[in-house]
This record gives sequence, structure tokens and C-alpha cells, in this order.
Amino acid sequence: MGSLLELQKQLLPELMDVMKKRYTILHHIKLNGTVGRRTLAHSVHMTERMLRSEVDILKQQGLLDTNSSGMHISIAGEELLEGLEPYIRELFDLTDLAERIRSHFGLKEVIIVPGNSDDSILAKKELGRAGAAALRKVVQPNDVIAVAGGSTMAGIADSLIASAAFRGTWFLPARGGLGEHVELQANSIASTMAKRTGGQYRLLHVPDHLSEEAYQSLIQEPNIRELIAIIRKARIVVHGIGDAMVMATRRNVDVSVKDSLAQEGALAEAFGYYFDNSGSVVHNIPTVGLRLEDIRETELVIGVAGGRSKGEAIAAVLRFGHEDILVTDEAAAEQILNYLS
Repeated sequence: MGSLLELQKQLLPELMDVMKKRYTILHHIKLNGTVGRRTLAHSVHMTERMLRSEVDILKQQGLLDTNSSGMHISIAGEELLEGLEPYIRELFDLTDLAERIRSHFGLKEVIIVPGNSDDSILAKKELGRAGAAALRKVVQPNDVIAVAGGSTMAGIADSLIASAAFRGTWFLPARGGLGEHVELQANSIASTMAKRTGGQYRLLHVPDHLSEEAYQSLIQEPNIRELIAIIRKARIVVHGIGDAMVMATRRNVDVSVKDSLAQEGALAEAFGYYFDNSGSVVHNIPTVGLRLEDIRETELVIGVAGGRSKGEAIAAVLRFGHEDILVTDEAAAEQILNYLS
């Protein structure tokens, strides 16, 4: 099929454009559930007039239905999208992009979804769905999975479903809490993942940002010590990647620390460590969760992050050299390649 798509690109390039346009429309309707024409036109960056013409064709083909609430995808449309799934990267010219990133950083796999999570809620939702699919592909029964917090991780949790692969799986928070929205905390995400997959979970009721004195005190607690030992032996770690200064603000670090991060060229943050352009760690905070040495020993590390604004940060973490699978979006992938050159 890949070679056929290549031939079509050469012989009928306009056909590929039509395919991408109609796939995008159907896919956005599927993600929305039911959506009105005006909202959909804005999401797919089309005029309402242009969209109306495409929607009429898709209705005639039996791929979507409309009612007073808006448009929704039909069973035939669902089946078509499912059948197209293996060829989407090729259709959107993402295969080569993924391979260039994979080979440069020596990753096991790179998965790229279309769009830019910075300005599209649906692209971010698709990023979560792709992250869930990547995890489902590698998980084994009775696995221990450590998960970080953040909106991307929450999107992955919302996209998971029960399957035999998750039998006996334990989900654990990779770190403590940041004191922000409870649904974005690693504890909440681990709980949601377990409930959606039929797995089990345990919670780590400690703040993420600790003084050295508080850290030393907490790790003496038998229950916390036992849980930390399990977290640090997780076979799979799933985490997001953030902009260094944005994450420093979320963690409420001192102004002096922010100034130091800026001077040291910190670009990215992941699992509590701050990385510069070369992938070197320039700062970290005491934590009862995963440490750098644990990440180095983890069998599978899955990084999930997207958006054009995060391209540089993602590249910095990839240069650290301990990611195995990257799930990102088209806009971030293009920026990663720019930084490589």
C-alpha cells in the first residue's frame, strides 16, 4: 500500500490532497462526537462553503450523518477510518519524518500524529490517543508502569481501554504532586489509567518539590520507602516533556533558581530534571519519585509531547539519550528536525 500511495502522489497529487482533506474532516467529527458545521470549519481551517461541499459528498457515501445537533460519523465512516489507520503516516508524509528522527537519536520507534497541539485541541486529543496505543502495544501482563503528570498524560489516560495485555498491571505515579489541578497530578492519572484498563494502582501522597530536610525525613517512612522502591523498579515509564521555564513556574521555584536555569541554558524539563541544548542535566530538585539513575535502568521509556513550541525542548530530552519511544505531532517533529540541522 505504501508503494501505491507513492505512485498516486506522482500521478495524481491532487487526489492525495482530497484524501487528506476528507480524512481530516471525518477524523475531526469522530473525535468531537457530534459537531456543528461552523465549529468543524474552524477546526479543519476551511470556509463553511468549502466544508459544506465536502460534507455533502461524505454524506452521499454514507460516511457521516447529520441531525439537529450537528454531524456525527456513521458506522461505515468508523470502519473507513480504522482501515486507513495503518496508512495515515504515509498519507500525511510523516513516515520519512519519523524515520529521520528515529535514526538520528537511535530510538526504537517514533510515532507522529498530524497537526499542532499548540493550537488544536483535537490534535492534542489525537496525541493522547497515539500515546495510549503506543503503551498498549508494549505493555505485558503484571507490568509495573510509572506515569508522570500533565495534560498530555491525562489525555493518554482518557484514551486507554481494558485489554488482556493490561491484566495484573500496576500503575504508579512517577513523582509527587505539583499542587495544581488535581486531574493533572500523577496520582490522579495513575488512578484513571488503572480504572480504565482494569489494572491496579497505588498513590504517592507527597509534594514533588521538597527541601533536602523534608526529603530525608519522608524517605524514612516505611510505607513511602516501600512504594518508592516499587516505582523505581518500573519496567515502563511514560512521561511528558515541558518547556524548562514554564515548568519552573508550575513548580513554584525561586526567582534565583529561574535566573540560574536561564543562565545555564535550560530548555526542557522531564521527570523533575532540567536539560540544556546538549541533553545535559543542568538542574534537578529533590524528589521521592524517579531519579535519573532509575530512568537509565528502565527497560522502556515513552516520551509523549507535541506542539511547535515544544520542538526544542523535545530535542533536548532526546539528546539525553534514554528515550525508547517518542510520540509527538507533526509541528513538533518539524521543529525537532530544524534543531538537528
